[in-house]
Amino acid sequence: MQAEPKKSLVGEEYEVEVGPVAHGGHCIARTAEGQVLFVRHTLPGERVVARVTEGEEGARFLRADAVEVLDAAKDRIEAPCPYAGPGRCGGCDWQHVKPGAQRRFKGEVLAEQLRRLAGLTPEEACWDGTVMPAEGDKVPAGEVPAWRTRVQYAVDASGRAGLRRHRSHEVEPIDHCMIAAPGVSELGIEKRDWSGMESVDAIAATGSQDRQVILTPKPGARLPIVELDKPVSVMRVGEKDRGVHRVHGRPFVRERADDRTYRVGSGGFWQVHPKAADTLVKAVMQGLLPRKGDTALDLYCGVGLFAGALADRVGEKGAVLGIESGKRAVEDARHNLAEFDRVRIELGKVEAVLPRTGITEVDLVVLDPPRAGAGRKTVEHLSTLGARRIAYVACDPAALARDLGYFREGGYRVRMLRAFDLFPMTHHLECVAILEPAEKGR
Repeated sequence: MQAEPKKSLVGEEYEVEVGPVAHGGHCIARTAEGQVLFVRHTLPGERVVARVTEGEEGARFLRADAVEVLDAAKDRIEAPCPYAGPGRCGGCDWQHVKPGAQRRFKGEVLAEQLRRLAGLTPEEACWDGTVMPAEGDKVPAGEVPAWRTRVQYAVDASGRAGLRRHRSHEVEPIDHCMIAAPGVSELGIEKRDWSGMESVDAIAATGSQDRQVILTPKPGARLPIVELDKPVSVMRVGEKDRGVHRVHGRPFVRERADDRTYRVGSGGFWQVHPKAADTLVKAVMQGLLPRKGDTALDLYCGVGLFAGALADRVGEKGAVLGIESGKRAVEDARHNLAEFDRVRIELGKVEAVLPRTGITEVDLVVLDPPRAGAGRKTVEHLSTLGARRIAYVACDPAALARDLGYFREGGYRVRMLRAFDLFPMTHHLECVAILEPAEKGR
């Protein structure tokens, strides 16, 4: 006999007291029956009416939006963005929160993940508990830093550009994104008709005037003539191979960091905040303190940001090996670092390539893994190489905490942890952890 489908609770409303902030841009509450609610658009300590957006009877938890605030927290403000709020644009999580409180909440999430997944207190992680804003981002309540140099616009059925709603394919048409960097906003993408397109990615490089749009057409659709308010190069995503192909202009943008220019092609990865690359390189190099003649690994190296910084500092007698799985990123990294004989960039997944290199000893390691983290296998391998220091750059606090736990099992302790708010108005943050062999700390 087939079990009866469980009753959907979408649309049900509950009056709840809101508890602590949780990883993911929401807070935790419970219904009178004890069912867990992950509630967006609220703050710890508030009393709200929460309307369920996902979930069914008997589910481990429900997702909900705060649709009415009965008792407001002192850190609540009116969202500056007209597209923020329940059922609207999903690009930001904390438009309704004072900027200083946003950073405090991010710190609370990081502390909770460290405790739960790595068994570390902030003191044991050598972290002072603060989340630092990027230079220029410390703005008064009600103002929004315009920081996002890469914006993916979705296109609705009428050809209007907008942004996706939270956990939805539905499009919220917009006239202006407040967190978009000036170089993106000045293109005027929201004013154009994009009929036939699924999405339009806009990129405004940092340190150059390069601007690029990447068009993803719907099946069978023809590309429009792209006439924007500023000169741009145009790329398209192929319908069959899903690769990024040049239409006109340069197939790359030039980014600038650590007094060096980096070519980034085909919409490849580069830090989204204009201050992020310099901020992270500085934190990593201050933590590693590279010496002349050091050997170093740069894992998940992208277009070579950290490999370039290391090559500059280890000198002619040093050596740097970068490993990256993206073919275009490897081509860019090799181009960007061609002046350094001491740098080698290998193509492939870190867990597959690193054991094949035959490297048994190294002085320094930088790893900047994707959101899922490096994982136990890679951390176990790194822990055997005897590195004097390891810099772990993390965009996800849960993945960071898990991997720090694996490093501790491998004989490494955290010497220093720093957290940076490089994604204002969202729940994301960036961390740099510096590790060293545990016996050094005794």
